[in-house]
Amino acid sequence: MLQIWALDGIPEITPRDDLVGVILDAVSEPLQDGDIVVVTSKIVSKAEGRIIHASDREDAITRETVRLVASRTSPSGHVTRIVENPLGIVSAAAGVDASNTPEGTVLLLPVDPDASARALATGLRAATGAHVGVLITDTLGRAWREGQTDHAIGAGGIHVFEDLRGTTDAEGRPLVVTLPCVADELAAATDLVKGKASRRPVAIVRGRGDLVGDLDLPGARSIVRDPVRDMFRQGADEAYAEGFAAGRAARD
Repeated sequence: MLQIWALDGIPEITPRDDLVGVILDAVSEPLQDGDIVVVTSKIVSKAEGRIIHASDREDAITRETVRLVASRTSPSGHVTRIVENPLGIVSAAAGVDASNTPEGTVLLLPVDPDASARALATGLRAATGAHVGVLITDTLGRAWREGQTDHAIGAGGIHVFEDLRGTTDAEGRPLVVTLPCVADELAAATDLVKGKASRRPVAIVRGRGDLVGDLDLPGARSIVRDPVRDMFRQGADEAYAEGFAAGRAARD
């Protein structure tokens, strides 16, 4: 049986706070082998001091941008940029967050969310003796679909994929490409209990201990598609403009 619940009593996190201790202080029952602790990236960033002074969020987004994928201006003049950030993640605003931060500051994503997740998993395992895994999540949009869901951006001691290739379906047909990203599925599921404004940034998943493993398992960075296999490197308008310009150059 799958159980998911959020932890109450997590205080406001400040730089250098001990997240292992904070999480254990909020746990109402002992962690068990196979539990998965899912942590919103915002409190990891705060603990790691990823708060920067920036009067203009757009400047911070520019500094965190590795590659512009698409840019759109709304009728009101607001510009939305979909970009690749230093983690290889493609998202709106490069993950730069101005919500729930002091005035005049913005919050950047952790430098290495996988390393952060492994450190948390190591600390929780040492403190409790329980063989637990950790996911770090952030909210992202999805191509072709409205709205946002939480995704895994860091993983420690967790199998991020459940490889069903080579098995058969209920009708006995072989599965060739089925590779569920269980890390993202768990991230989205825990967001149902954490919420966006309830100050419950940590959740526990119990019942998927089969996904918990060694700390050196591939992290969430392995979820990011290799550019060689990326069929959607640009927005539609940007790809059209580039192709049009290339065509004109070839004719000139």
